[in-house]
Amino acid sequence: MISMGEPQSTLHLAVALDGTGWHPASWREPGARPAELLTAAYWTDLVQEAERGLLDLVTIEDSLVLQSEHRFEPDARTDRVRGRLDAVLVAARVAPLTEHIGLVPTAVATHTEPFHVSKAIATLDYVSTGRAGVRVRVSARPDEAALFGRREIPPVRLEDDALAELFDEAADYVEVLRRLWDSWEDDAEIRDVATGRFVDRDKLHYIDFDGAQFSVRGPSITPRPPQGQPIVSALAHRTVAYRLLARAADVGFVTPRGPSDIEAILREIRTEQAAAGRADDTVHVLGDLLVFLDEGAGAAADRKAGLDELAGAELTSDARIFTGTPAQLADVVLEWRDAGLSGVRLRPAGVTHDLPLITGGLVPELQRRGAFRTAYEADTLRGLLGLSRPANRYAAA
Repeated sequence: MISMGEPQSTLHLAVALDGTGWHPASWREPGARPAELLTAAYWTDLVQEAERGLLDLVTIEDSLVLQSEHRFEPDARTDRVRGRLDAVLVAARVAPLTEHIGLVPTAVATHTEPFHVSKAIATLDYVSTGRAGVRVRVSARPDEAALFGRREIPPVRLEDDALAELFDEAADYVEVLRRLWDSWEDDAEIRDVATGRFVDRDKLHYIDFDGAQFSVRGPSITPRPPQGQPIVSALAHRTVAYRLLARAADVGFVTPRGPSDIEAILREIRTEQAAAGRADDTVHVLGDLLVFLDEGAGAAADRKAGLDELAGAELTSDARIFTGTPAQLADVVLEWRDAGLSGVRLRPAGVTHDLPLITGGLVPELQRRGAFRTAYEADTLRGLLGLSRPANRYAAA
């Protein structure tokens, strides 16, 4: 489902940034820069490299507890990267040092206040002059809930109704974000020195949201962002999360293994969109791939084997793991696009190794095949994604 004015062949590329990379032993690779993980220069270098490759956006991982190899509980490992910077603040620091690429930090919807996050993402949109987004994430971990002490979340299984309730809460969270971004009309600020009127109070609106977990009156204290609505995205693996994408997101990240999976995933998302009354809305769906790249397929496989040996176990992932050359990766990317996806989000196994091969190998190969842009063609993230600036829901017609 492509928005008006966007060619069917348009391909969107994103990179997911997480520490030194998505392999747990990536920090031990030559050139990994683990001592610089908590510096602004490290993150600026990565995002600027992604921008050199003309990518649509980067996502920045975040959580409320230390990284863990377990889904719902901490581990005691000391041979993995532990500790991270706040994703929204990283994006805000990088924004003035980039010009075109979208910046999409992660926010945990389950425990954070939507009012605060809406203000932070609106600010990021101003700092980046219209390139902000947010990836909303659900937390079902009891140890994360214990950090706040406001609610108890018992251990849940993936099929539990409690998990569905958390995703329903996340959809409410996004609705509050969107209402708060619209709570100032575009021309609410008058700034008329002669009359002494800075703002037109009639153009600030209460949002009066009342949900199962929170109620928010509004309005925001930050004027409407440059994009009107910054991009909202989420990662989804199953029906309960596909429903969140369909109800609330502009961009969804999914984890197919191949084209047959893609057809089934898209069918489910589009069905849920129709049920949510959004059949005519563009929801881009990008497939996640965890990538090990090298100049030869054998070298890429050997590199993965070496990292697995350092980690003491073979890597497993919710996403498909790819090893090979940039040209071979281009084959997969185009196969997935032809199956109906809007593009891919790549997870570099070792970011300082794989990201330059994405920007300097994959992108030129896709350009050679006429499948990817040769220059940035829009000034905002919505523009890069072919999405128009939405009207304010509270403004008089």
